[in-house]
Amino acid sequence: MSAVNDTKFKSVIFLLTRLPSHGDAHLWISIPFCFMYASSIVGNSVILFIVKTDPSLHQPMYIFLSMLAVTDLGISISTMPTILGIYLFNSREISLDACLAQLFFIHLLQCIESSVLLLMAFDRFIAIYSPLRYAAILILPRIAKMGLVVVLRATVIILPLPFLLKQFQYCRANVLSHSYCVHREVMNMACSDITVNIIYRLFTKLLTMGLDLLLIFLFYVMILKTVRSIGSHEERLRALNTCVSHLCVLLLFYIPEISLTVIHSFEKGSLPLLQIVLGYFSLLLPPLMNPIVYSMKSKHLRVRIIRMFIK
Repeated sequence: MSAVNDTKFKSVIFLLTRLPSHGDAHLWISIPFCFMYASSIVGNSVILFIVKTDPSLHQPMYIFLSMLAVTDLGISISTMPTILGIYLFNSREISLDACLAQLFFIHLLQCIESSVLLLMAFDRFIAIYSPLRYAAILILPRIAKMGLVVVLRATVIILPLPFLLKQFQYCRANVLSHSYCVHREVMNMACSDITVNIIYRLFTKLLTMGLDLLLIFLFYVMILKTVRSIGSHEERLRALNTCVSHLCVLLLFYIPEISLTVIHSFEKGSLPLLQIVLGYFSLLLPPLMNPIVYSMKSKHLRVRIIRMFIK
């Protein structure tokens, strides 16, 4: 069935797009997607289970890691139905309401993940700057309040997006360039004035990822200043080594996001395949790689995971 666009009855259907392929090649393409989703869900679930069941891991760093794992699970679950649906069953159609719900959860969870990465940078700063007071500063009630603020902040900022899009009329082809819904794509399908949405989208980017990235940068500047004041070379390396996992996770999250933002701002309508691939990277790579990165760098976590599977 082709895209239906009857704004009189408000029955708007969008068509999702998959990677270019011939014949049944999309079924083969679905295999790595299935593998990534399965690995992401298993990996993040294992992290949550181990941190919950092992009292020795009830420390601030691992609690923040659990927050990151919950967010990554949410992103995987939010995108899985449409991405696997289009590759496995050629299910391209999505209603306006379903599309708005998906884009809300995608942007909400990305905003939360950005804030959790900021909290993890703060955690590393406190651990290096004041190790003796680390446990006293980052107590469980305070961490819970920080997590609540992160969720409330993201909800307040992202909640208006679907309501702003809902009021539009859609009179274009309604063919999205991704196999999931995001605000920029749906906004460009409208035949109404989208100036308010463009301004609000810029506002949300600056207030969430822009501000978070700036604060993370400042925390790392203070971490480097603190490390430089440490007399022993070995102690300096040990302190910096505790930040490696977090830096890897930062790169996995922000590089695809920044690349997409640059392409959308300066190369509009060009490099469509690169945009699709970067879009997949931004949503699928962090949930897949974050558990692997932290498992490889954290000896306690690695030992518990090995022990769990050996049993």
